[in-house]
Amino acid sequence: MATKPRNVKTFESRRDYTKEDWDAVDFPEMTDEELAKMRPAREVLPPEFFEAMEEHRKSRGRPSLEHPKKQITLRLDEEVIAKFRESGKGWQGRMNDALRKAAGL
Repeated sequence: MATKPRNVKTFESRRDYTKEDWDAVDFPEMTDEELAKMRPAREVLPPEFFEAMEEHRKSRGRPSLEHPKKQITLRLDEEVIAKFRESGKGWQGRMNDALRKAAGL
């Protein structure tokens, strides 16, 4: 005997979708029996799928830097910070450049 789906929702008039949109979606809530029959993806999908997903995840975002910048805590005079901030967006990079120059790099 099949159990009733949980949390059955009904259409509510909203601005972001119409009754036609609501009716076009044909994916009813899963029953308790259906949920109990589900298995973890690693039992069902081949290992190559997960390898490909891991490769894709690694390829996202910025490429790794050979010498990444380090975050530190540094106390500076308010006037120094204000002067660099006045120069606009990218002020931290300009401050880094000034420190590199002062360090002889």
